Amino acid sequence: MDKFEIAIIGAGPAGLSAAINLKIRNKNFILFGKEAGSAKVTKSEKISNYPGLPDIEGPELSRRFTEHAKALGIEFTDKQVSAIYKNKDSFMLSAGSDIYEAEAVIIASGTENTKALPGEREYVGRGVSYCATCDGNLYKGKNIAVICEGKEHEDEVEYLAALADTLHYIPLFKSELTGENIKLYDSRPSGIKGEMKVSALELRDGSEIPVDGIFILKNVAADVLLGGLEMTDGKIVVGHDMSTNVAGCFACGDCTGYPYQIAKATGEGNTAAHSAIRYLSAAGR
Repeated sequence: MDKFEIAIIGAGPAGLSAAINLKIRNKNFILFGKEAGSAKVTKSEKISNYPGLPDIEGPELSRRFTEHAKALGIEFTDKQVSAIYKNKDSFMLSAGSDIYEAEAVIIASGTENTKALPGEREYVGRGVSYCATCDGNLYKGKNIAVICEGKEHEDEVEYLAALADTLHYIPLFKSELTGENIKLYDSRPSGIKGEMKVSALELRDGSEIPVDGIFILKNVAADVLLGGLEMTDGKIVVGHDMSTNVAGCFACGDCTGYPYQIAKATGEGNTAAHSAIRYLSAAGR
């Protein structure tokens, strides 16, 4: 198992800012996220309020963020963290089929783009999963539904299709993915049914899909990642030092709420990094 002083979840402006500051301070950390950075930044046509870079286009700013990180030797771990568990003195993070350990955690995961479906939270671990690599083999040869938030997750859909008997695919975007055992649906999901375990996915057109399990491939809500995390209106509650109610866990960027601005995210990432360093120092680590 790989061990680090600090784990950063998210490689958008907040996560990268935290990583840059930790790198400068020679800390041992891992950064979870894609090298391409934040899709939200990349899709911005023009950014007019980032100090020193007037009217910069989103793709260019995203490129500069990534180049800055790579110039410092920062590595990107392109895995989605599906769960964080707090032990007495450290955190265990599940990402794909691997487990990582960190003494402190910085959550910079952005916002949950799609709201939880009725029944979704209730059936997590009882037929609902957010991690194809972690739980896919549990449904080998079975019927599953996959709700996919973005095209970047379709490699996981193909992985699940190779395991399943039938894969009922509900993309939340225009998809052309095909396969012998893939059934594509146009109707959006409306709810999840079951008793002790999931039994069906309900669609807005009034139909139901009987399934053994449901995979929801999206940006997972922070309190689903880490149980007991204090939230308000879907956002992580933080202090001025970006600390949360869970000792050793800090948060920054859009996941902490309004205003949703790049300058705010980078400033919070800086603060979270220094607060995590102080936390480790106070604990004698």
